[in-house]
Amino acid sequence: MKQKFLPPFLLLSMLFFSRCAVNEVPDDEGEPDVSTPVETYQVAKIAIKTENSASITSKDTYIKCAVTLESDKNEWNYSGTGTIKGRGNSSWLWYPKKPFRLKLDEKDNLLGLKADRDWVLLADYRDPTHLMNTYVFTVGQGLGIPFPNHSRYIEVTLNNNYIGMYMLTEQVEQGENRVAIDKTEGILLSLDVDDGPELSPGAKDNFWSSVYKMPVCVKSPEIIYSTQLSGIKSDFAQLETAIKGADYAAVAKLFDIPVFINFLIIQELVYNVEVAAPRSMYLHKNKGGKWTMGPLWDFDAGFDFDWGTMYTGHNYFKSYKELVLGTSPLNHSGGYNVPSFFTDLFRNKQFVAEYKARWQVIKEKLMTEYWDTSQLYANGFAEAAQRDAKRWPIDKNNAAEIQKMKLWLTSRISYLSTVIENYPAGTK
Repeated sequence: MKQKFLPPFLLLSMLFFSRCAVNEVPDDEGEPDVSTPVETYQVAKIAIKTENSASITSKDTYIKCAVTLESDKNEWNYSGTGTIKGRGNSSWLWYPKKPFRLKLDEKDNLLGLKADRDWVLLADYRDPTHLMNTYVFTVGQGLGIPFPNHSRYIEVTLNNNYIGMYMLTEQVEQGENRVAIDKTEGILLSLDVDDGPELSPGAKDNFWSSVYKMPVCVKSPEIIYSTQLSGIKSDFAQLETAIKGADYAAVAKLFDIPVFINFLIIQELVYNVEVAAPRSMYLHKNKGGKWTMGPLWDFDAGFDFDWGTMYTGHNYFKSYKELVLGTSPLNHSGGYNVPSFFTDLFRNKQFVAEYKARWQVIKEKLMTEYWDTSQLYANGFAEAAQRDAKRWPIDKNNAAEIQKMKLWLTSRISYLSTVIENYPAGTK
């Protein structure tokens, strides 16, 4: 076990020790191979003890803590110190099982993931499958969306109280082992109404985009001056203008179109209506590079989530025929009124042809290669999910909900094949 000094008042005790297996391991570069899992590891146990057993009540203020992590792989065991706070928007405000952000005092490669200080503990309280983000992360990695997040399932004790099964994953941020763009001249943006100028008017790092009037928040550079902000606004406006004109060659000089196509396919595949707000839509640009969509983040509002029960959550999969982009994305026909930033390129014949061709290439993998990998996670966390359900009863059976998710996706893929085949060919 890697040992770091723990003050006496922060010594921890471990509870439970799961014997659940998850078939997925990192390769030599730290990226999991989604197609050929070769060995298993157990759902890990993490014990967090805050200083003076203080409650975590804020998303803004970190409090000191000690962390002990125990895995079936001895080299993944960990003990150290850091700070912790709450995180999230609806998940923090509405639900009793709270998500957290953990900042270690020193970088570490927790559970085989690439080393960093910043980590997220996703509660997945709304998601009765505990699999929605994992499935999308797996698809995104397989399709080549840059800087993918990874899933590690853990059972958490907080101040010696069991608080359930969580997903440990990377914080979306600039960093060598996160979004690997230049710290000062790379750009990471979030298209997100919660962080934008309407709901966060006091922030100095957000703006309305000039062409599509989308809420934009600058996530990196972390320290941004007014002159830099003006330059980012201008740079993004150039991309928006090119997309508005639907000139494939002009857009391709500024934007990674193949990644954009993969990104849109994923949003429609899982019926992620938050693209309409928008919320949690990231894109980045490295110094001297192109704008590129990603990383992918936050998909428990997809899969035909019933917004009528949003304060309690857990209801999904009613219809597989609802659409985000619609039957004619350019005209928003039969779908959501998403920002035209995401749909104006459907006016271009080459873009539509490439979109349709890409769907034909990847559709068979969605329920074989990518679902099969996701199912391995589900097999591994089955026992831990039962304990979580006792701690946070939601009147849903995890295994039954996973089967509903599988059936929904299978039916939806077949349905989308007809929808996408019949997209208007474009006019330009």
